[in-house]
Amino acid sequence: MKKILLLPLIFFGLFSCGEKNDGPAPTTFSEQALEDNMKSADGTEVPFKEILEKYKGKVIVVDIWASWCPDCIKGMPKVHDLQDQFPDVTYLFLSYDKTEEDWKIGIDKYNVNGEHYLIGSKWKGGAFSEAVKLDWIPRYMVVDKEGKIALFKAIEADDEQLIATLKQLK
Repeated sequence: MKKILLLPLIFFGLFSCGEKNDGPAPTTFSEQALEDNMKSADGTEVPFKEILEKYKGKVIVVDIWASWCPDCIKGMPKVHDLQDQFPDVTYLFLSYDKTEEDWKIGIDKYNVNGEHYLIGSKWKGGAFSEAVKLDWIPRYMVVDKEGKIALFKAIEADDEQLIATLKQLK
């Protein structure tokens, strides 16, 4: 009798602990994400779609980070390695820093090389974060030369799928 009761519990446990699947990953950014304003290093407000248009024709690694994020900082050496391995890729760093000053200090302090923008909306409930289903930073995405999302989510800069995607798009 105990074995019969145990089997449904084991079955339930095996299938309820898997990662939530929200269906296939999007290959395009939503209008909500494209319209969200980002601040450039010179203080200009720019919609995300204009940033993507600026780099159309290039492969882009989007790194969503913040200088207050321990995992982001810990992962920066891996980002530098990725940049060494794929020097022809554009690296677009989108920050959720709380202030412009913290953001700029973080860029210098952690030697973050690439294109930099401060995300205009908040993380929780913000237009950009909701559109890309942001649940953790750092978050890496890959955009192909046509502006389509080739990789929707990686949380490590040395992620096998991230590297494979960049090799494929070379």
